[in-house]
Amino acid sequence: MPKLKYPPDVLTRTWQATSMLMDYPDDELISHLNLLTEVVATLPTKLSTGLQQTIDHLSTHPIYESQSNYVDTFDTRRRGCLFLTYFSNGETRKRGMALLRIKQVYTAAGLVLTNDQLPDHLCVVLEFAATTNQQAGLKIILDNRAGLELLRLHLNETDSPWRGALEAVCATLPALKGKDHEAVEQLIAEGPEDEEVGLSPYGMPDLLRMPGGAG
Repeated sequence: MPKLKYPPDVLTRTWQATSMLMDYPDDELISHLNLLTEVVATLPTKLSTGLQQTIDHLSTHPIYESQSNYVDTFDTRRRGCLFLTYFSNGETRKRGMALLRIKQVYTAAGLVLTNDQLPDHLCVVLEFAATTNQQAGLKIILDNRAGLELLRLHLNETDSPWRGALEAVCATLPALKGKDHEAVEQLIAEGPEDEEVGLSPYGMPDLLRMPGGAG
């Protein structure tokens, strides 16, 4: 596993804060923004700046506006998909196996998902990495790094209020190298794979929110 730039406690706070902020903006999330500001203030500036930008946007805009923006950003655009294995496997049968492998990692660590949670949702992966098994969670993130980078580019290009939160996560990871760069370029050029037969239930899913939020 590659050496990271920040100690484990910084990764825990960064990933858990991002897990909450990248979730659907409901009343519970809004009620936690002051607490998240306190947590983010303890992080290095390179990580805290983007996270605080997302917090500031959510705290200063009507919730219905944030919810509409969230749906438009993540639910209606392929490049905005929050389900990481979609980028690496697309709408193919292979995605089912990728989901199963992640679920097996969670099970081995003692984490049981509810029926409305897919294991590759970014918020689920970050919460797992932050609170259950940092190394196993990091491996899932790095295995899906190309998709994460494509999502980051999408948020930057659309000037999304969630851009800062995802930038913070990417800033905790090793620099892109070789094959990762090639994978990102291929995704940009070709998009995820597409297959029309035998996809259910592993096609591009609707957003599955975690009850009570990711935190």
